[in-house]
Amino acid sequence: MVSVTHAAHDIDITAEGLQEELARLELQKQALERELAAVTAHLGSVRRTLSAFESMRHAATPATAAPQAAVPSPAAAGMPSAAPRAQKPKADRTTKHPTPTDADTNRSKYGQLTEQIMEYFAEVGDTDVRARDVAAALGRDTDSGSINAVRSTLDRLVGTSHIRRTGRGLYRAKRS
Repeated sequence: MVSVTHAAHDIDITAEGLQEELARLELQKQALERELAAVTAHLGSVRRTLSAFESMRHAATPATAAPQAAVPSPAAAGMPSAAPRAQKPKADRTTKHPTPTDADTNRSKYGQLTEQIMEYFAEVGDTDVRARDVAAALGRDTDSGSINAVRSTLDRLVGTSHIRRTGRGLYRAKRS
Protein backbone atom coordinates (compact mmCIF):
# COMPACT_ATOMS: atom_id res chain seq x y z
CA MET A 1 0.00 0.00 0.00
CA VAL A 2 2.89 2.36 0.65
CA SER A 3 4.18 1.90 -2.91
CA VAL A 4 0.77 2.83 -4.38
CA THR A 5 0.70 6.04 -2.33
CA HIS A 6 4.28 6.81 -3.35
CA ALA A 7 3.45 6.24 -7.04
CA ALA A 8 0.40 8.50 -6.80
CA HIS A 9 2.57 11.19 -5.22
CA ASP A 10 5.12 10.87 -8.05
CA ILE A 11 2.32 11.22 -10.62
CA ASP A 12 1.03 14.34 -8.88
CA ILE A 13 4.49 15.92 -8.89
CA THR A 14 4.99 15.07 -12.56
CA ALA A 15 1.55 16.48 -13.44
CA GLU A 16 2.33 19.74 -11.59
CA GLY A 17 5.63 20.02 -13.44
CA LEU A 18 3.90 19.48 -16.75
CA GLN A 19 1.28 22.13 -15.89
CA GLU A 20 4.07 24.64 -15.19
CA GLU A 21 5.80 23.67 -18.44
CA LEU A 22 2.52 24.10 -20.33
CA ALA A 23 2.04 27.61 -18.94
CA ARG A 24 5.64 28.54 -19.84
CA LEU A 25 5.23 27.17 -23.37
CA GLU A 26 1.97 29.09 -23.86
CA LEU A 27 3.73 32.34 -22.93
CA GLN A 28 6.63 31.53 -25.23
CA LYS A 29 4.21 30.74 -28.07
CA GLN A 30 2.48 34.11 -27.63
CA ALA A 31 5.81 35.93 -27.65
CA LEU A 32 6.92 34.12 -30.79
CA GLU A 33 3.61 34.91 -32.49
CA ARG A 34 4.11 38.61 -31.68
CA GLU A 35 7.66 38.48 -33.03
CA LEU A 36 6.49 36.67 -36.18
CA ALA A 37 3.81 39.33 -36.71
CA ALA A 38 6.45 42.07 -36.44
CA VAL A 39 8.74 40.30 -38.89
CA THR A 40 5.82 39.70 -41.26
CA ALA A 41 4.91 43.40 -41.13
CA HIS A 42 8.53 44.35 -41.84
CA LEU A 43 8.64 41.87 -44.71
CA GLY A 44 5.47 43.39 -46.17
CA SER A 45 6.95 46.87 -45.90
CA VAL A 46 10.13 45.79 -47.67
CA ARG A 47 8.10 44.10 -50.42
CA ARG A 48 5.95 47.21 -50.95
CA THR A 49 9.02 49.44 -51.09
CA LEU A 50 10.75 47.13 -53.54
CA SER A 51 7.62 47.04 -55.68
CA ALA A 52 7.48 50.86 -55.67
CA PHE A 53 11.12 51.00 -56.76
CA GLU A 54 10.45 48.51 -59.54
CA SER A 55 7.49 50.62 -60.70
CA MET A 56 9.68 53.74 -60.64
CA ARG A 57 12.35 51.97 -62.63
CA HIS A 58 9.85 50.80 -65.25
CA ALA A 59 8.19 54.23 -65.36
CA ALA A 60 11.57 55.93 -65.79
CA THR A 61 12.44 53.84 -68.87
CA PRO A 62 9.62 55.20 -71.14
CA ALA A 63 10.12 58.73 -69.73
CA THR A 64 13.74 58.79 -70.89
CA ALA A 65 12.85 57.34 -74.29
CA ALA A 66 10.30 60.07 -75.19
CA PRO A 67 12.68 63.09 -74.99
CA GLN A 68 15.25 61.20 -77.03
CA ALA A 69 12.84 61.00 -79.98
CA ALA A 70 12.62 64.83 -80.18
CA VAL A 71 16.41 65.27 -79.99
CA PRO A 72 18.78 63.35 -82.28
CA SER A 73 19.61 60.12 -80.51
CA PRO A 74 23.25 59.56 -79.46
CA ALA A 75 22.72 55.90 -80.39
CA ALA A 76 21.85 57.00 -83.94
CA ALA A 77 25.16 58.86 -84.04
CA GLY A 78 27.02 55.69 -83.01
CA MET A 79 27.41 56.56 -79.30
CA PRO A 80 26.58 54.11 -76.50
CA SER A 81 22.95 54.13 -75.37
CA ALA A 82 23.94 54.84 -71.74
CA ALA A 83 24.85 58.46 -72.60
CA PRO A 84 21.26 59.83 -72.51
CA ARG A 85 20.71 58.41 -69.02
CA ALA A 86 23.82 60.14 -67.72
CA GLN A 87 22.43 63.46 -68.97
CA LYS A 88 19.02 63.01 -67.34
CA PRO A 89 18.19 66.04 -65.14
CA LYS A 90 18.09 65.45 -61.40
CA ALA A 91 14.64 67.03 -61.14
CA ASP A 92 13.13 64.02 -62.91
CA ARG A 93 14.59 61.66 -60.32
CA THR A 94 13.34 63.57 -57.31
CA THR A 95 9.77 63.98 -58.56
CA LYS A 96 9.13 60.23 -58.89
CA HIS A 97 9.56 59.23 -55.22
CA PRO A 98 6.56 57.37 -53.85
CA THR A 99 4.72 58.85 -50.90
CA PRO A 100 5.26 56.82 -47.76
CA THR A 101 2.43 54.58 -46.63
CA ASP A 102 1.28 54.11 -43.05
CA ALA A 103 3.31 50.90 -42.87
CA ASP A 104 6.44 52.78 -43.96
CA THR A 105 5.99 55.69 -41.55
CA ASN A 106 5.05 53.53 -38.59
CA ARG A 107 8.15 51.40 -38.29
CA SER A 108 7.57 47.82 -37.23
CA LYS A 109 8.52 46.57 -33.80
CA TYR A 110 11.34 44.71 -35.51
CA GLY A 111 13.10 47.96 -36.46
CA GLN A 112 12.12 49.73 -33.26
CA LEU A 113 13.78 47.09 -31.10
CA THR A 114 17.12 47.67 -32.80
CA GLU A 115 16.80 51.42 -32.35
CA GLN A 116 15.77 51.02 -28.70
CA ILE A 117 18.75 48.78 -28.01
CA MET A 118 21.15 51.23 -29.65
CA GLU A 119 19.68 54.09 -27.57
CA TYR A 120 20.03 51.97 -24.43
CA PHE A 121 23.70 51.30 -25.14
CA ALA A 122 24.27 55.02 -25.78
CA GLU A 123 22.88 55.67 -22.28
CA VAL A 124 24.77 52.96 -20.37
CA GLY A 125 28.09 53.72 -22.05
CA ASP A 126 31.08 51.62 -21.07
CA THR A 127 29.24 49.00 -19.00
CA ASP A 128 28.85 45.27 -19.55
CA VAL A 129 25.19 44.24 -19.66
CA ARG A 130 23.29 41.00 -20.18
CA ALA A 131 20.46 40.48 -22.63
CA ARG A 132 18.06 40.04 -19.71
CA ASP A 133 19.09 43.47 -18.35
CA VAL A 134 18.54 45.11 -21.75
CA ALA A 135 15.14 43.42 -22.04
CA ALA A 136 14.19 44.62 -18.56
CA ALA A 137 15.26 48.18 -19.34
CA LEU A 138 13.13 48.13 -22.49
CA GLY A 139 10.14 46.59 -20.70
CA ARG A 140 10.47 43.31 -22.63
CA ASP A 141 11.35 40.96 -19.78
CA THR A 142 7.89 39.43 -19.41
CA ASP A 143 8.73 36.07 -20.98
CA SER A 144 11.62 34.12 -22.42
CA GLY A 145 10.47 34.78 -26.01
CA SER A 146 10.85 38.53 -25.59
CA ILE A 147 14.24 38.11 -23.95
CA ASN A 148 15.31 35.82 -26.81
CA ALA A 149 14.21 38.48 -29.32
CA VAL A 150 16.47 40.98 -27.55
CA ARG A 151 19.29 38.42 -27.45
CA SER A 152 18.93 37.75 -31.19
CA THR A 153 18.98 41.46 -31.95
CA LEU A 154 22.08 41.89 -29.77
CA ASP A 155 23.81 39.09 -31.67
CA ARG A 156 22.84 40.74 -34.96
CA LEU A 157 24.28 44.05 -33.74
CA VAL A 158 27.49 42.29 -32.73
CA GLY A 159 27.68 40.81 -36.22
CA THR A 160 27.33 44.26 -37.79
CA SER A 161 29.90 45.73 -35.33
CA HIS A 162 27.43 48.15 -33.72
CA ILE A 163 28.07 46.68 -30.26
CA ARG A 164 30.61 44.18 -29.00
CA ARG A 165 30.51 41.00 -26.96
CA THR A 166 32.81 41.19 -23.94
CA GLY A 167 32.19 37.77 -22.48
CA ARG A 168 29.70 34.97 -22.44
CA GLY A 169 26.31 36.68 -22.47
CA LEU A 170 27.82 40.13 -21.90
CA TYR A 171 27.51 43.05 -24.29
CA ARG A 172 28.99 46.55 -24.34
CA ALA A 173 28.64 49.63 -26.51
CA LYS A 174 31.24 49.85 -29.25
CA ARG A 175 33.92 52.43 -28.58
CA SER A 176 34.05 55.29 -31.05
